[in-house]
Amino acid sequence: MKKRLVISAAVLTATAAGFAGYVSGAVGVNSKALRDAVTVAGMRSHQAALQAVADANNGTRASGTPGFDASLAYVKSTLEAAGYTATVQPFQFPYFEEVTPAQFSQTAPTPTVYQTGTHFEIMEYSGSGDVTASLQNVDLVLPPGAAASTSNSGCEAADFAGFVAGKIALLQRGTCTFLEKAANAQAAGASAVIIFNEGQPGRTEVLNGTLGEPTVGIPVIGTSFELGNELAQTSGAVVHIVTNTTSEMRNTANLIAETSGGRSDRVVAVGAHLDSVPGGAGIEDNGSGSSAILEIALQMKALGINPRNKVRFMWFGAEEAGLLGSEYYVSQLSKRQKQDIMANLNFDMIASPNFVRFVYDGDGSDTPDAGPNGSSVIEDVFAKYFNNKGLAFEATAFDGRSDYGPFIAAGIPAGGLFTGAEELKTAEQAAIYGGTAGVQLDPCYHDTCDTYVNNNEQVFGEMGDAAADAVLQFAMTTSAVKGTSKANDAAVKSVDGELLAYRGSHLQR
Repeated sequence: MKKRLVISAAVLTATAAGFAGYVSGAVGVNSKALRDAVTVAGMRSHQAALQAVADANNGTRASGTPGFDASLAYVKSTLEAAGYTATVQPFQFPYFEEVTPAQFSQTAPTPTVYQTGTHFEIMEYSGSGDVTASLQNVDLVLPPGAAASTSNSGCEAADFAGFVAGKIALLQRGTCTFLEKAANAQAAGASAVIIFNEGQPGRTEVLNGTLGEPTVGIPVIGTSFELGNELAQTSGAVVHIVTNTTSEMRNTANLIAETSGGRSDRVVAVGAHLDSVPGGAGIEDNGSGSSAILEIALQMKALGINPRNKVRFMWFGAEEAGLLGSEYYVSQLSKRQKQDIMANLNFDMIASPNFVRFVYDGDGSDTPDAGPNGSSVIEDVFAKYFNNKGLAFEATAFDGRSDYGPFIAAGIPAGGLFTGAEELKTAEQAAIYGGTAGVQLDPCYHDTCDTYVNNNEQVFGEMGDAAADAVLQFAMTTSAVKGTSKANDAAVKSVDGELLAYRGSHLQR
């Protein structure tokens, strides 16, 4: 039985202003039978199976590992037993794993040990190495100019004129990708690379970045503006960097199953990523979304639902490596096939223990970023559902950190649900949703503790119901979703142009 959150009149009054910004969707199919069939117990049974897979495969279900292959096999066999034809779409992708934790310290003139997360992060796809060397600044923009200027440090080979081979290149974020900076440094003979944040408001924290591909063989780490600026102005600075990584090309796949009925020129693309990070089982991220759409697919078949519009269920690989599965899927579509997708519904992390109910902001009315034309219709469907159920919810931005990214980049209307990752719950959110202020919405995000117990069954049931409702609304609607005939439109609007700076959870520039 699905659990429900009963919101008091006081809380509803407090959140009324938030509800006022949403309008009701035009569609109105009764989804009760499907929602009743999609139970918490059913979704949790799939999570239990994924946990068993992880337990048998070194605690991980990451793409490129046997744990992912077994996860895909479970979903595929479950779908086929229900009567679906499940298609495997193989592709290659760059695999990255940090074998042992990175180390970073200053050995001179002031010996200092720096801590991962607090002072630095290893760049995804960093090479391996154990390096002690002096620093060399490369075309930096430091105070007082940093607050007003944009750095292009390391973006051109000419920036490394006079660089002394064997030194560690100290670079600054800005203009080009981290890969371009690191590749130029490696070509100039750098033994390692440190990239620090740029310094303007919003660009000061420790960089959690990605190189995007395994082509740089030397250590690459990211730091905050504060630490980078300090090192840049420390005369005679010598640092020690140790990285031990696996960075290589591997094979993985997407899994696709669709309803036999429904118009093939009006496809509802329902997606979730199946992979975990290498360092965990990923039962909430994203065993929750994967299990929810699997149960929706099974119950639609069990109920004999014959949709007007074809529903295509997709489990993506290599999302944690930078949305690579969904990117590959979209890249293989013809222009006509893109136009045939009326909506992309994305479900990534929908059972966070310290949750907030988030709906992607399709029209950009509450966040800086909007989806392609038609995304507002998807937002409205979720808003109508939650309003009718008296459940509080908030807008969340299309920030490029989940598998909707390649769809909106192709101009396909998108939307979905999310219950939170590493963000800290605010006091206001705790008053509305319960839980603990000042704690991550998912305290086990990308950690070894993201196991079967890392799951809030209350919100899982609520989000599973909302997902089932939306899938059925779009499966049965005869209304048009504006924008679906414009698959080559610009993806989104963005206040600062940074929307697609993310590849999954990592910055790429």
